[in-house]
Amino acid sequence: MTRAPTPDPRRRALAVCLVAAFMSGLDVSIVNVALPSIREGLHASADGLQWILSGYALTFGLLLVPAGRLGDARSRRTLFIWGVVFFTLASAACGVAQSMPMLIASRLIQGMAAGMINPQVSGLIQQMFRGAERGRAFGALGATIGVSTAAGPLIGGALVTAFGGQVGWRWVFLVNVPIGIVLLPLAHRLLPAPEPRVRERRESMDPVGVLLLGVGVGTLLLPFIQQHQWEGDAKWLLVPVALLVLAGFVFWERFYRREPLVDLALFRKRSYSLGTAIALFYFAGFTGIFFIFTLYLQSGLHYSPLMAGLAITPFALGSASSSVVGGRLVARAGRRLVAAGLATVIAGLGATMIATALVPGPDVALATAVPLLVAGVGSGLVISPNQAITLSEVPPAGGGSAAGILQTGQRLGSAIGIAAAGSAFFGSLPQGWPTAFRHGLLVVVLLVCVALAAALYDLICQRVTRARQP
Repeated sequence: MTRAPTPDPRRRALAVCLVAAFMSGLDVSIVNVALPSIREGLHASADGLQWILSGYALTFGLLLVPAGRLGDARSRRTLFIWGVVFFTLASAACGVAQSMPMLIASRLIQGMAAGMINPQVSGLIQQMFRGAERGRAFGALGATIGVSTAAGPLIGGALVTAFGGQVGWRWVFLVNVPIGIVLLPLAHRLLPAPEPRVRERRESMDPVGVLLLGVGVGTLLLPFIQQHQWEGDAKWLLVPVALLVLAGFVFWERFYRREPLVDLALFRKRSYSLGTAIALFYFAGFTGIFFIFTLYLQSGLHYSPLMAGLAITPFALGSASSSVVGGRLVARAGRRLVAAGLATVIAGLGATMIATALVPGPDVALATAVPLLVAGVGSGLVISPNQAITLSEVPPAGGGSAAGILQTGQRLGSAIGIAAAGSAFFGSLPQGWPTAFRHGLLVVVLLVCVALAAALYDLICQRVTRARQP
C-alpha cells in the first residue's frame, strides 16, 4: 500500500499569502460601486467619498517600503500577522461606522495594514521559491492581484444588491472580517519563521530615510488623489516640492553609512529599473480602466452596481486565466512575454473604444465583453511575469523592501492614472458619456504604450548585449 505524497508546506504557505493579497487588493476597487449607498447612508459629501478611495491608496503607498524593510530585517511572518490583525479590525470598524470621520479614519488604517501585508507576500515568495517555481508562484500572485482588482466592482455590486442600499455598503467591508479571522492561525502555523541570520540582524531602520520617503511619496500622491476636490492649481506646486524631497531621500540613501532603507544599487540592474518603470506606467492605465468604465456605466447609462460589476468581469476572467500561464512561461520567454502582453492590452482597449463608438447605448456591456476579455488576457501576461523578472536578480534577504519599492511605483501609477484618465473623462462630458469614456480610455492606452516602449527598450538592450558577447 503506497502512502499519499506529503503536501508541500510551501504551497499551503503560498495559499495563505495569496488570500491576504486578494483581500487587500480587493479593497482597492470593491468600494467604487458602494459609493452611492455610502453617500445616502452617511450623508457624505463629495470630499468625504473621495477620501474613502484616496485615503486607502495614500496610506497603502506610504507603508510599503518601510514595512518591506522591517520584514526583511526582523520577521516577515510577524509583520504579515500584524498586518492581517489591523486590516481585520479596520474592516470591522468601517462596517459599523456611524459617521464619515470614523469611516475615513478606519479606511486610512486599513490602507496602512494593506501596506504592511503586501511586501511580506512578495518577500516570502522570494524566500520560499527559486527558479521556475518562483515564476509560477509570482504567476499565481499576479492572477490574484488582477482578479482582486477587476472582480472588486462585481463582488461589491453583488453585496450591495443582496443586502440593500442602506446596509449593503457595510458588507463591502465586513466581508473581510471572517477571512482575516481564519487567516491568523494559518499564518502563524504555515508561514516560515525568519532565518537565523535574519534574527541576528538588528541594524538601524534608517528613520531619516523613512521620513523623507514618506513625506516625498505622500506629497506627490496628494494632488493627484485630490484633483477634483482641491480646487485651483496651487495643489500642483506640491509636485516639485515632492520631487525635491525625493531627491533629498536619494542623496541621503547614497551616503548613509549604515544599511539604508533602499539599496540604490538595485536600480543599476536593468531588470529591476525597467521593470519598476513598466509597473508604474502599466498600473497607471490598468487602474484607470475600472474608474472611468464604472462611472460611464453607473452614472451615464444607469447600470445597477451588480450589472456594472458584471460588465467588467470579462477583463477579470481573461486576466485570471492568462496569469497562471504567464507565470509558467516567464522563465523561458522573459521580457518578450511582457511586451506581448502589453501589445495585447493595447489591441483589446483599442477594440473597446471602437465598440463603444458603434454601440454607445445600454448594450455597451455586451459590445465590450470580447475586447475587454482580450485586454484582460494581455494584462495577465504583464503583471505577474513583470514582477517575477523585476525581482529575479534581487537577493532573497532584501526581497521585501525591493517588492515594497515596486509596489510603491504601482500605487503612484494608480493615483496618476486615475487622475489623468479622470481629467480627460470629466473634461469631455459636455460631448456626451460615450465620448468622455473614449477620451479617458485613450489616456489609458497612451500610458500602456509608454510601458510597452520600456519593455521594447529592454529587449533591444538584451539583443545588443548578446551581440557583443564573444
